Amino acid sequence: MSHSLELKTGALFIADAHYPNHGKEFLTLLQNIECGKIKTPQLILMGDIFDLLVGSSKYLKEKFKTEITLIDNIAKKIEVIYIEGNHDFNLRPLFKNVLVIPIQQQPLLMHHNKQTIALSHGDKYCMRLSYKIYTKTIRNPLVLKLIPDSYAKNKLQSMQRKKICKKIKNFKSLAKKIAKNYTADLIIEGHYHQGVIIDNYISLPSFACSGKIAVYKANEVLFPNFRLKKYYEPQSIGIL
Repeated sequence: MSHSLELKTGALFIADAHYPNHGKEFLTLLQNIECGKIKTPQLILMGDIFDLLVGSSKYLKEKFKTEITLIDNIAKKIEVIYIEGNHDFNLRPLFKNVLVIPIQQQPLLMHHNKQTIALSHGDKYCMRLSYKIYTKTIRNPLVLKLIPDSYAKNKLQSMQRKKICKKIKNFKSLAKKIAKNYTADLIIEGHYHQGVIIDNYISLPSFACSGKIAVYKANEVLFPNFRLKKYYEPQSIGIL
């Protein structure tokens, strides 16, 4: 919570693209933003944008060189904020122009008019102890140095088989528990892929699963379609 920024009207959120295994259109989306076809004053990447991207991996850095460069070039034109997820972290060495927010600095508090908006990937609160230990260990620089690029390559390939699109039973109850950890007028998270609004808590839709992005307009978050692709029945948008 070391940053305090303005959340601008028209800000565009992308969450959980899981590129390239589950959301290959993410590159097209970036290209449309870069060329001005999609106009936004602010691009906020809400984590798990890549299915695996770790700043210390030479293999991943080279594999996603085009996408990394494109994001950084966009950040020369508009403000780009990258909220790290559990699939993409230690990213600061990769970007010169992007504001990167690691899990330790989440939630990022932003403001619009008199409202406080808290942004987080979504895997910081109400998680199992084993998960917390895992995420802390895997981000350790010493541990990362011991992981060969061959492991990163195999891990990325294996994620193609992972099923990431599903409704979470009793998610309303979980969302209310998560929200208790925040002090903000509006809470925006990714990670869960649900695409629902529960009181002042917003679970962003997964771009990989639904083809939806999110746009902030006048204290309201909208979920427009970037592409048409059904994974959820029924379509998981709205107020619970």
